[in-house]
Amino acid sequence: MSQQQAGTAVRLQSGHEWVYAFRSQEDAASPPDPAVCGAAPFEPTVKLGASLYVPVHRWVDGRAVEDGHERVGTATACFRLTDRTFPPGTRVPFYARFLLPMGAFTASGECTLVSNDQPQAGVVLAGGALKLVEVPPGFVGGVLSNLSVFNPLKLPGFATGSYYTLYAFRNEGPARP
Repeated sequence: MSQQQAGTAVRLQSGHEWVYAFRSQEDAASPPDPAVCGAAPFEPTVKLGASLYVPVHRWVDGRAVEDGHERVGTATACFRLTDRTFPPGTRVPFYARFLLPMGAFTASGECTLVSNDQPQAGVVLAGGALKLVEVPPGFVGGVLSNLSVFNPLKLPGFATGSYYTLYAFRNEGPARP
């Protein structure tokens, strides 16, 4: 298994399997793409635009030390919320497109609301597993998981965003950098 990080999302590669790890943060400079939400298999009630980031490391005394984040792409997320009290256990339809250096990945599925009061009331925690329904050339599919914070009340100190793991399969020889 090899690991690479050179101006792109963290990649772990083993044969035809690729894993990308990155985070998103809602960003007014990256507005949601209406065409993405228009393609969702449900009528979205929330549409978010985000920038995508990976940690940047530097070597200090032979070990990697995190030294900020590098923007590597953008995303549009669309979901359907029908109860603004955000009850834990609610399953929410979710559809999103991620524009990464290796291409556009689109995922569809559900996320589950986990909490609406931690670390304080009004902050919503969620997680999900989504099927990759569109992938760039050279890939045949995969899955995407997320751990998310949704701050619909714009409470200070909490950003709307997620940590994602994208697990994709290539359909050709050994993966290329």
